[in-house]
Amino acid sequence: MIWTVDNFNIIAGRILQKMPITLTMLFISLLFGLLIGLGIALVRIHKKPIPYAVSTIFISYMRCTPTLVQLFVAYYGLPLLFAQLGLDINSWSPLVFAIVTFTLNISAYFSEMFRSAYLTVGQGQLEAAYSVGMKYHQALRRIVLPQALAISIPNLTGNIIYLLKESALAFSIGVIDMLGQADVILATNYHVSVLQVYAIIAVIYWLLSVIIQKGGDAAEKKLKKGHF
Repeated sequence: MIWTVDNFNIIAGRILQKMPITLTMLFISLLFGLLIGLGIALVRIHKKPIPYAVSTIFISYMRCTPTLVQLFVAYYGLPLLFAQLGLDINSWSPLVFAIVTFTLNISAYFSEMFRSAYLTVGQGQLEAAYSVGMKYHQALRRIVLPQALAISIPNLTGNIIYLLKESALAFSIGVIDMLGQADVILATNYHVSVLQVYAIIAVIYWLLSVIIQKGGDAAEKKLKKGHF
């Protein structure tokens, strides 16, 4: 296919139709990944033996195995596991398995991010909060977490971009996101250039990553100035 503006617009338009799927995976995985990651970070900070050991193994597995393998384990393994409990989840959408995988995967990275930021803030901040009568959960919410969040913004931005890129693997289990749509276009239009399609989708992911990076930079500046 000849590279023309019309061809570009048609292909880009079809790919962008599936952007809501990609963004849905990103935002849901991000939200639950942050919550789970924060919980794991607190477990590792307090170092209760059994929870600490379990969380350490979880983080090691999630960070040291390919995301694609994790995706296949969830997609093919969870139905077998639930079947042992008398539950049939084979009818679940592949999107659900993708979100579960990406949530667990990114939570491992977020947990280390939060733990590092928490330790950077220091015990002194907690002791100062205790001296004015705050309880632990109050000190955590009012003193430690806001400072830890400001410290974490650069890593958080990088992890969101990482999650965006990893979400493209969802097409391998049948999720028709932006990359999945690109494969559909190539499979149903033999005259379309493979290079053209993948060049377009590369630009789309790149622009999304730039937007995320700019948003992270702006948030970091506001947090440092105390505007949040």
